[in-house]
Amino acid sequence: MKIEHVAFWVKDLEKMKNFYEKYFGAVSNEKYHNAVKDFESYFLSFENGSRLEIMTKPDIQEGDNSFEAQKFGIIHLAFSTGTKEKVDELTEILRNEGYKVVGEPRTSGDGYYESVILDPEDNIIEIIK
Repeated sequence: MKIEHVAFWVKDLEKMKNFYEKYFGAVSNEKYHNAVKDFESYFLSFENGSRLEIMTKPDIQEGDNSFEAQKFGIIHLAFSTGTKEKVDELTEILRNEGYKVVGEPRTSGDGYYESVILDPEDNIIEIIK
């Protein structure tokens, strides 16, 4: 078994697609659009075969889950860079481009070398060794 893909709703489909392509090496498929349901989505594929589906639809309600007030359910995505140096480098690139770093690079209690950033729509992203 393997996790084939994880999906989440987004407000700005193009902005989110561009973010994951630029910083995490995602490769997008062609945009899917269902005019009847007013639904659009992309599948973003990563080097190891995993995929992220980002979807948008005008009637999706705003959630109240946040980094500060977390709730049950999926809470973060983790991307492995392979080295501590790459964790540090990507964290600084994202910081310098205006993304919020909510966890500075460090070795966590469970042994990961990681930083934590928020994507353009405040989803929690761990960047790990």
